[in-house]
Amino acid sequence: MPKPPATADLRWNGALTFEATLQNSALILDSRGVEGPSPVDALAAALAGCMSVDVTDILLKGRHPLQGLRSRLVAERAQDNPHRFLRVSLHFIVGGPVPGDAVDRAIALSRDKYCSVWHSMRQDIGLSVTWTAEASEAASAGQ
Repeated sequence: MPKPPATADLRWNGALTFEATLQNSALILDSRGVEGPSPVDALAAALAGCMSVDVTDILLKGRHPLQGLRSRLVAERAQDNPHRFLRVSLHFIVGGPVPGDAVDRAIALSRDKYCSVWHSMRQDIGLSVTWTAEASEAASAGQ
């Protein structure tokens, strides 16, 4: 069955703030990032969220003992208009005794195949993805 199209209906609330109604939820977009995320902050959260969901799903489906996952995305932006993402660094902190090769594989699958947000963005953006284990005994750097 084909995926339904993504939809977003926006209504201007004044200043540069919009109420966005999505398929099953709603949020406020605010260019100042006060009443809700700015559109660029929402994009950063969407990319980190998409890859975090993918990595978690892949590890759980592989029956790995994942106990937690945190991520932090930092995006370097162009100084001139449009202030687009130039380089993105995404770091995962993986909780539980998950084998390093399984984490590396999950990240590669997300980046190369599954993350629809990443594949919807310009592919000339530099994307660096790393990870560390939450437990101090095992740490690794990936992609």
